[in-house]
Amino acid sequence: MKFGYFTERPVRWLPEEVILENGAHFGVSNKYYDSEKAADEYNYYIDENCYAEELGFDIIALNEHHGNPFCMGSVMDVEAAILARVTKKARILLIGNPLPVIKHPLRMAEELAEIDVISRGRLITGWVRGAGSEQFFNNANPAYNREYFEEAHDFIVKAWTRPGPWRYEGKHFHYRHVNPWALPYQKPHPPFWIPGVLSPETIRWCAQHAYPYFGLGTTLGPTCDLWEYYADEAQKCGYQAGPENFGYVVPCFVAETEARAQELGKLFLFGGGQHTFALPEHTFPPGYNSKNAIRILAKQPQASWLGISGEKLHAQVENHPVNLEDAKRNAEADYQEAQKHHLLIVGNPENVIKKLKVVLSSLRVGTIVIFSVQGPVSNEDRQTSMRLLAEEVMPALKEHAKSLDLIDALERSPGQNKLQAGVKRLPVSDKGPLVELGIA
Repeated sequence: MKFGYFTERPVRWLPEEVILENGAHFGVSNKYYDSEKAADEYNYYIDENCYAEELGFDIIALNEHHGNPFCMGSVMDVEAAILARVTKKARILLIGNPLPVIKHPLRMAEELAEIDVISRGRLITGWVRGAGSEQFFNNANPAYNREYFEEAHDFIVKAWTRPGPWRYEGKHFHYRHVNPWALPYQKPHPPFWIPGVLSPETIRWCAQHAYPYFGLGTTLGPTCDLWEYYADEAQKCGYQAGPENFGYVVPCFVAETEARAQELGKLFLFGGGQHTFALPEHTFPPGYNSKNAIRILAKQPQASWLGISGEKLHAQVENHPVNLEDAKRNAEADYQEAQKHHLLIVGNPENVIKKLKVVLSSLRVGTIVIFSVQGPVSNEDRQTSMRLLAEEVMPALKEHAKSLDLIDALERSPGQNKLQAGVKRLPVSDKGPLVELGIA
């Protein structure tokens, strides 16, 4: 099993009322941007990721969002390039590059290849379709989002594996001269891990390519269902899916006492938390989601920490004025409900271990990535959480994973466990622990 560390690198100086009055993090005016504070924060978060490696985390994960103080990583490849040079052991996981909004896959192929070479083969590439707000910010047509995604992916693989120069004429991308002189250190290319929020189309695509799929804090019961769907599709492709095909990003914060953890953990809901990542009209632009994905999401009151939920779908057809006190009360209720359903894991080491064991036992993933707290939590408290995770939680979780034979995608290549025709596949998840807790 692999244990990863991830932070959204939140803007910590922005007053919460500014976000609440805007109704979302996305769209908050950049008039509040402070270059001096940003310089401190960017450098701190690089140091924090170096500290994660020092503590023994196997993976350092980065992501990017645009026009959004929820995440300072607007161009994560810049941060990844720095970490490629200043770290030595940890794998660098990107979750991930939003292919449909970049619009220049050849440049992306060169950037990622350089990062892989500088790190001497420690890059793990993650492709994403990009949140709905990314389509809006980058002026990308959401109706073609999946087409952009798949064509860009196929082109980058080809650019990394076919000697140039050659010409490319696709549906959405066109190049007269493809001959990148930056090629990956890993051969034929870095591994691809795909993050998502319960899209059946993405699940099917991952299974067809034998790519690991990472749930982004998604509700555990529906995540189990999607895991089984992946395994069904994998069987059609002739292999048995296993822990190496799955990962999970879980919001988690640890403190030395339960009371202190609960106090600071509430900042996961800073500015409204997952419900206010973006307004409904930005989260679900027309054509972005398939009808099937919408049906699945509509049934889930809290589908993911990204704020994609049934509640938000219904809110799209409503228009209520923002009441700051109501917003804060709702956030408090969300905080307790999210913990009940193990969407947020907050507490002292003993309680966090107990809850994360439930996640591992039900999802049976080969990789867990810890998503650190949002909001204005001090550097000292953030690092205390990291230290407790590394020294107390991680060893217990790895031992538990060993007892469940949870092999990760770096230990065993996904897709190599072949199935003979007519042989019934094995289950890849277990809802039993969730049923016991009444959260299935």
